[in-house]
Amino acid sequence: MSSESRTAVVIPAAGRGVRLGPGAPKALRALNGTPMLIHAVRAMAESRAVSLVVVVAPPDGAPEVKTLLDDHALPERTDFLVVPGGESRQESVRAGLDALPAGFDIVLVHDAARPLVPVDTVDGVIRAVREGAPAVVPALPLADTVKQVEPAATPGQPEPVVATPERARLRAVQTPQGFDRATLVRAHETVTDNVTDDASMVEQLGLPVVVVPGHEEAFKVTRPLDLVLAEAVLARRRANDGF
Repeated sequence: MSSESRTAVVIPAAGRGVRLGPGAPKALRALNGTPMLIHAVRAMAESRAVSLVVVVAPPDGAPEVKTLLDDHALPERTDFLVVPGGESRQESVRAGLDALPAGFDIVLVHDAARPLVPVDTVDGVIRAVREGAPAVVPALPLADTVKQVEPAATPGQPEPVVATPERARLRAVQTPQGFDRATLVRAHETVTDNVTDDASMVEQLGLPVVVVPGHEEAFKVTRPLDLVLAEAVLARRRANDGF
């Protein structure tokens, strides 16, 4: 793929984020006074390779999200588009793909709940797609030993261990995940199961998916404790950057 290939990002932000408790949708929760979604959009736009960010809003929330983007300073070199999403993450990503203009050969899909991804991670994913990988995921080695269990019939009851996978062969996957556009479109047209990430859809096509190094600050803000950690990361960045 050409080094001139243009890159767009789709950010599905239509979820409710029930694990963070009642209130605004997760993507609109404030982090250091700014909605997480805005942090995520800025993280993608930090990459000079990204020229379009498509935000997929809750089905009835596109005007609100559009106003949100208009109210916050975003890089002028990047274009932004807001479209309404669907009931599932897969439907929302598909809505974002359908909204992409012609001329974008690389598509990143990024979780709005990963607001602190460093630009080097974004650039690393794009570079791997440009070098020919149809699908790329940033990922980290696991710090913990992992057990495969037989789920308990009653939640909270002890669960029998079935196996201990070899940790060296396991990775914790992050976003943005990067794709050759035609490959991702074909995956969404072909795979009908509601899967947890887009790379697994490409796997189901029988195409290779490669892993590049992720970053510890690209964690997903899912639970209240994650918000505390994200605030601490932002505080450290402010101290280091002098603002």
